[in-house]
Amino acid sequence: MNGTQDKPLDLFVVGGGINGAGIACDAAGRALKVGLCEMNDFASATSSKATKLIHGGLRYLELYEFRLVREALMEREVLLAKAPHISWPLRFVLPHEPHLRPRWMLRLGLFLYDHLDWHMTLPKSQGVDLRTSKWGVGLKPSFEHGFVYSDAWVDDARLVVANLKSARDMGATIHARHRCVSARRSADGKLWDIALAAPDGATVSLQARGLVNACGPWVKHFIDEQTQVKTTKRVRLVKGSHIVVPRLHDGDHAFILQNADNRIVFVIPYEHDFSLIGTTDIAVEASDNPVCTPQEIAYLCELASHYMAKPVRPEDVVWTYSGVRPLFDDGDDNPSAVTRDYHLEVDAPDGAAPLLSVFGGKITTYRRLAEHALEDLRKFFPRMGEAWTAGKPLADGELADAPTFEEAFDRFAIEAAKTKPALPPDLVRVLARRHGTGLDELLEGVRTVADLGRHFGGHLYEHEVRYLIRDEWAVEADDVLWRRTKEGLHMTPAQREEFTQWMSALRPDP
Repeated sequence: MNGTQDKPLDLFVVGGGINGAGIACDAAGRALKVGLCEMNDFASATSSKATKLIHGGLRYLELYEFRLVREALMEREVLLAKAPHISWPLRFVLPHEPHLRPRWMLRLGLFLYDHLDWHMTLPKSQGVDLRTSKWGVGLKPSFEHGFVYSDAWVDDARLVVANLKSARDMGATIHARHRCVSARRSADGKLWDIALAAPDGATVSLQARGLVNACGPWVKHFIDEQTQVKTTKRVRLVKGSHIVVPRLHDGDHAFILQNADNRIVFVIPYEHDFSLIGTTDIAVEASDNPVCTPQEIAYLCELASHYMAKPVRPEDVVWTYSGVRPLFDDGDDNPSAVTRDYHLEVDAPDGAAPLLSVFGGKITTYRRLAEHALEDLRKFFPRMGEAWTAGKPLADGELADAPTFEEAFDRFAIEAAKTKPALPPDLVRVLARRHGTGLDELLEGVRTVADLGRHFGGHLYEHEVRYLIRDEWAVEADDVLWRRTKEGLHMTPAQREEFTQWMSALRPDP
């Protein structure tokens, strides 16, 4: 059965990663009539395969990316305030290796890092004695000196969903698992005629006054194949892989480790029981089905083992993931040196309906990228509202004010546990982390654990899964296990298989 939308949208966004979700959210809040489609699950590609950091990118200072670093640093606390349930500040320990970078260079870099954002309230950097302070916990005793600085962490996949829920709450139409098969300008050039392939095989036809191409690694392919617009811009595809191992150290701090090849790798506390190690930088030609190779696993294990007191072996790895980053092609031959900045291109010949394409970008700067995109489109939508996203929380992120971001969440989780005294406090805290103020809706009518239905393993219960299906577009097992939650890490292979079968039984045959 075919579907046709009656009235044209103002803006239609193709791509359900962080940039597409951010642009849709911003546009909906400016009183534009917005639609968005994603061919797979939301955040199923690059936007759930990152190192999950809100950071300026300390290493980018060496590449003289000062504008990008400053913009990203200024965004850290904006994003922490917008989504305090799924993000939090994190202190990073940088062990000093004199033969890699001299101490004066590190001090200078960290001084710039502290002061490029002069509104920074997170703790500033400091030199530390790794032998006598808590910051050395987890490292080999041979590392004596280092530095500590601030950045932040975010649940990347849930950040995408939060933006999409916010857009939906403001009237946007969200087409999950709909592939845009064609987008052509109408005969008079004033509208985009768009065709979507629905999951059941139906075709959805709609029109929009403007089109946004936020297809990430597929941005150039979409221009060439779906729109047939000509562009000279290109992206460089760079694969980044991560490994997850049992927790390597106590304490809440993370590590940033230098390697002789001038790359850096992070070791980050992850999901309470694990450590996340990444990332690699490998140029690739295709963006489909990236995998972490044995060579990448060995590389990450070797580098981590050089620094960490607990050796990291390939057989310790419990999970891997790989994503392809679509970096704007600035001509640099070294994948690690290709700019992480973004580029926006607007095609609107002779005043025709605009096509805005997003090249590059990173999670930290997604909100500013969306602002810039809407400003580039303003002349086509003169009645659109002003920028607004800097000061308003995302859906489910409206926590009460507190002296620090951590205290805001802690107070919320404690109060939530008090309202559900028959539920285990650790379960309520985990659910509060995932759902923020949406916890009230999630747990409406729930009094005891029995009310949560079937227990699949970890902290995953049937009641939450049905909520994720109903309210957050989850369809397949991986949507739940690895994106809406990370409970797949806390389940046995048998439990994951049982859950997959249960989810599959919920879906009707097409």
